[in-house]
Amino acid sequence: MRVFRRLAVIATSAGLLLGPAAGIASAAAHPAAPVHLRSGTTTVTTGSGIAVALLKNGIVPVATRPGREVVKYRHGQVGVKFAFPVTGGKVSLSPLGGFITHSGGILFIDLRTGKKIRVSDFVISLTHANLTGIVNGNPRQRVALFNLSLAHAALNAGPHSVRASGIGVSLTKTAASALDTALGTSLFSPGLKLGTAATVLRF
Repeated sequence: MRVFRRLAVIATSAGLLLGPAAGIASAAAHPAAPVHLRSGTTTVTTGSGIAVALLKNGIVPVATRPGREVVKYRHGQVGVKFAFPVTGGKVSLSPLGGFITHSGGILFIDLRTGKKIRVSDFVISLTHANLTGIVNGNPRQRVALFNLSLAHAALNAGPHSVRASGIGVSLTKTAASALDTALGTSLFSPGLKLGTAATVLRF
């Protein structure tokens, strides 16, 4: 939870506890009131070498709707940027906690063997500083996929929105094991830094 304290401080100082329209005075008087999310977008961009390593081993990650992906080429490196709509959630800044829900997902396919695994319906937990997802559409199989870090994040806040970029994304032990098992590989390891995430949240 410590990694989100910077977000809490900046959000509070910028008045992000203001609700829609007439909530200014009320929010100022009740700083612990939870913030309900209306919309937004969370993106995940693979780090240097990650996309190439997957492709060289015949594994292709594809966004599932309404998520989307774009192949990026920068400074001689190929990466993939995924984007997922924020569908809701509730955030409390004092004490810090809550969750952010998303639609869409990522399908990992091994083109050589036809093996695949899909993770979707992502939920960011502010309490646990991680991102969980459902495996292969089974709501009983929600697992922690990524650990999140704001150690090098850039934060910008407004009266009704906040943007956080440069969020570190690393693979959990559970996710690494699930991916390797489903795809029959040994490519994924716990703590593997997959890239960075950014999120825009609207209140």
